[in-house]
Amino acid sequence: MPLLVDGQRVRLPQSAVELVRAHPPLEERARLLRGQSVQQVGPQGLLYVQQRELAVTSPKDGSISILGSDDATTCHIVVLRHTGNGATCLTHCDGSDTKAEVPLIMNSIKSFSEHAECGRLEVHLVGGFSDDRQLSQKLTHQLLKLNDREENENHFPIIYGIAVNIKTAEIYRASFQDRGPEEQLRAARALAGGPMISIYDAKTEQLRIGPCSWTPFPHVDFWLQQDDKQILENLSTSPLAEPPHFVEHIRSTLMFLKKFPSPENILFPGNKALLYKKNKDGLWEKISSSES
Repeated sequence: MPLLVDGQRVRLPQSAVELVRAHPPLEERARLLRGQSVQQVGPQGLLYVQQRELAVTSPKDGSISILGSDDATTCHIVVLRHTGNGATCLTHCDGSDTKAEVPLIMNSIKSFSEHAECGRLEVHLVGGFSDDRQLSQKLTHQLLKLNDREENENHFPIIYGIAVNIKTAEIYRASFQDRGPEEQLRAARALAGGPMISIYDAKTEQLRIGPCSWTPFPHVDFWLQQDDKQILENLSTSPLAEPPHFVEHIRSTLMFLKKFPSPENILFPGNKALLYKKNKDGLWEKISSSES
């Protein structure tokens, strides 16, 4: 699929700087997004997507109207939308296996758009910064992302989180107090090395978690004994740019991995997935488990 910016063919490979120079509207759109105030997004209509997760739905969805994610430092949040039927996918990519993840993202949209009579695919890439290890730059190359600013000779991320309104296609800066059900379980799966997965079935309007498994996290007791500095320096890809709650989040996830070194039979009895559906108040409500 050829990549176009305002009707102009993008020639790859090229650096983010070269891409901006060749297509100035990209920089202007990034500037407008950076200039927005951050909106607090409540649980009503929200589906929060964690790292190494994706979710796809359409304007026909009666439960979900907003997809969102945050805590993207070297990570990138990707929004792929079909303009014909409004089908929208949001995913949080960390560069662990982009080669396998991109087809997964594309296929998730194609499954919604096979019968669309017209329209095109629009991609929006948000996140990343000029980190010393150039992890963002590598992922940027893979996902065609740019959105940096330089402050005091250091590069820091401008946008931690975004949301996309499925009905209007508006993308805006956002933060989230409600990150959906089984937050620790989902975070543990990602920290333990789990691959990108799709978490939402728009046909049934159900959030599906698992069943999943992981091997015991190596040296979990050692990491739980370390101070904040050691955790930042060793368990973060961007120690100087993490949000304030990062260390607390890692500690709670490590505690979860220690408590459940092998989650299959305990968290997923009978190897059944955990299913959730939005209730009338917009909150996730657990329903009966499903066969894997």
